Amino acid sequence: MVAAAQNRTQLIEVAMDLLTAHGPDAVTTRAVAAAAGLQPPAIYRLFGDKDGLLDAVAEHAYAAYAGHKAVDHGADPLEDFRTGWDLHIGFGLANPAVYALVVDPRRTSTSPATRAGREVLLARIRRIAATGRLRVGEQLAADLTHAVGTGTILALIAEAPDRRNPALADTAYQALLNAILTEARTPPTNGATAAAAALRTAVPDLDVLSPAERRLLTEWLDRITTGPPSR
Repeated sequence: MVAAAQNRTQLIEVAMDLLTAHGPDAVTTRAVAAAAGLQPPAIYRLFGDKDGLLDAVAEHAYAAYAGHKAVDHGADPLEDFRTGWDLHIGFGLANPAVYALVVDPRRTSTSPATRAGREVLLARIRRIAATGRLRVGEQLAADLTHAVGTGTILALIAEAPDRRNPALADTAYQALLNAILTEARTPPTNGATAAAAALRTAVPDLDVLSPAERRLLTEWLDRITTGPPSR
């Protein structure tokens, strides 16, 4: 068992090194096994096939990255949000081949590390909502942030490093803020959406309401911030 775990870790690390240095085409079962000093059948025993190995590489890479994304509850919510954005952009640009693997839709839907990263993002969004600055629902803001961030990184890594526009990430970030934030730091008197978004963050702590009442209130507040459900 110990040897199998060690071999698994070694194969993942070797595959990630090959992916980082030479791109996905270099990650063959033969090349990975040779670099790890093992026989190719070891990969099939531990991962099933090459795709299973790549799944493990993506999970390992994103788990290591997500471990540095903890929400800073002592920071201003917007500063913490910007820190998260910069970390995400930096990770993608520093690890383009790994990032392309991590955001592959075939892997993200089943990745525990991806889900953990999305929870961190949602926590950052929730802190902004609690200040009354969110103009849309929390989930929409998180989804939009994920979409803009992913699109920005993929656009940048598609270009040669010397051809990348250094202003793209900052411009995309400002456009994102314009889409999800109100202009004022406190909810305006007619800011029903911002007020609803702020109240939505407190619903889980409203012990005066029953669980059924909290679910109903959550549904109402979500309807205010995102509109009625599509029919």
